[in-house]
Amino acid sequence: MHKGSCLCGAVTFEIEGDLQAPDACHCSKCRKQSGHFFASTDVPRRQITIRGGESVTWYQSSEKVRRGFCAVCGSSLFWDPPHRDWIAVAMGAFDSPTETKLKMHIFVADKGDYYDITDNLPQNEQ
Repeated sequence: MHKGSCLCGAVTFEIEGDLQAPDACHCSKCRKQSGHFFASTDVPRRQITIRGGESVTWYQSSEKVRRGFCAVCGSSLFWDPPHRDWIAVAMGAFDSPTETKLKMHIFVADKGDYYDITDNLPQNEQ
């Protein structure tokens, strides 16, 4: 069981089972949402329990995706494509070791100019 929360604790979550290796998204929307790039793991909806859901504010950032953050403290928590059977959960929101490592970088063609990616992981333009 993996547990996590927002900064203030108004929103908590539990995930059953192992976590998939996360990716790091460098698109401008993820950078604006998180303040840097957004690392997240995809979790089957049936494996996640969210408590304090009334404190999650959803922002429809595109036609196909909404982003969830805590309305109290502003923590970025979720990247949700409602038409899929999974939801992405922010790696920084986990409370304990996740026992996983980044698998790749995505949307690197849109990354910020203030940093370099030097970890030798795969880099996808999109």
